[in-house]
Amino acid sequence: MSGNVTVLERGDRSFYIIGTAHISERSVQEVKDVIERVRPDTVCVELCKTRFDALTDEDRWRRLDIFQVIRQQKVLFLLSNLALSAYQKRLGDKLGVRPGAELMAGVEKAREVGAELVLADRDIQATLKRTWRNLRFMDKVKVLGALMEAFLSREEISEEALEKMKDRDNISESMRDFARVIPTLQVPLIDERDRFLMSAIEDAPGKKVVAVVGAAHVQGMMRYFGQPQDRPALEVIPPPSPWVTALKWLIPALLVGMFFWGFAHHEGGRLQDMLYAWILPTSLLCGLFTLLSGAKLLSVVTGVLGAPITTLHPAIGAGMVVGLVEAWLRKPTVEDCEQVPDAMTSLKGVWRNRFTRVLLVAAASTVGAAMGMWVGASLVTKIFLQST
Repeated sequence: MSGNVTVLERGDRSFYIIGTAHISERSVQEVKDVIERVRPDTVCVELCKTRFDALTDEDRWRRLDIFQVIRQQKVLFLLSNLALSAYQKRLGDKLGVRPGAELMAGVEKAREVGAELVLADRDIQATLKRTWRNLRFMDKVKVLGALMEAFLSREEISEEALEKMKDRDNISESMRDFARVIPTLQVPLIDERDRFLMSAIEDAPGKKVVAVVGAAHVQGMMRYFGQPQDRPALEVIPPPSPWVTALKWLIPALLVGMFFWGFAHHEGGRLQDMLYAWILPTSLLCGLFTLLSGAKLLSVVTGVLGAPITTLHPAIGAGMVVGLVEAWLRKPTVEDCEQVPDAMTSLKGVWRNRFTRVLLVAAASTVGAAMGMWVGASLVTKIFLQST
């Protein structure tokens, strides 16, 4: 066995943990070789049902309804996923390996040797939502910045560099750096999945079990070997903090209260000043960001006119309204949906594809309106305090 394979034993059971890189041809071959040699009863792979379907269902993009994505306000969530997938795909294209190829090699080899297949990872939606809920505001900014940096990066990476990334000492140092930079990301994204994966693998049937997981998980998983885990509890998506929910409604309520106070105590004079202070930044910034994203003229006008209102209603975002208008105007086709993975590998592709352009417009208008809201709220509050 190579240094990338960790063998754990408990009673008469043996677990062969293969630490892989998700875009490494060597990992693909190593997975095949280990399963062929061990002839396990069960093969576990670091996939959930959602990710397994994404790797095996080539028609999934045909069924994606952009209007539903926008109405459910999942634009930024989808764009973040696409940016990360695009980065992996771009690296995989350079090395001639499809992202997740070693996991699919495990799936196919399990069928070949007659082993039972276990999808051992936590559902991706639970992981992402638990991770996002665990982040502070500035951490979210750092994560989005890192995703954009990865998406825009054109840094070359070799197969040899990937192999070094699988080295345990290098991984340990990287994980320590990761925890120092964004400590709130470490627990839901890495530690909880280490626990979940190890527990699912130990619960897999058979005396000989081969598990195919990312190399970054192996050391953490070993810490939890033999320790019972409550996997259902790790899949629970925590509800939003009541304080966060309250603030979403409290801030607009306070602003409306300031508008009313300005009208009632200064015969409308202060109200006019407050309305200008609110409408101008929300309208202009939303309109500017929408325009820079390459939106249709009607979408820009919608952003300008709608931002002062939508920013006062937590359930209706500017991006939702502008995005729906842009989607109606551009009318993305099935062909556009099918080409999303390729389009996301470059800014030119994102710009030309009608589906991704709509996502870009919706995201840009959301960011612009949010910036305008904070500027406007600051100005309105300043006028209110000066008048009291």
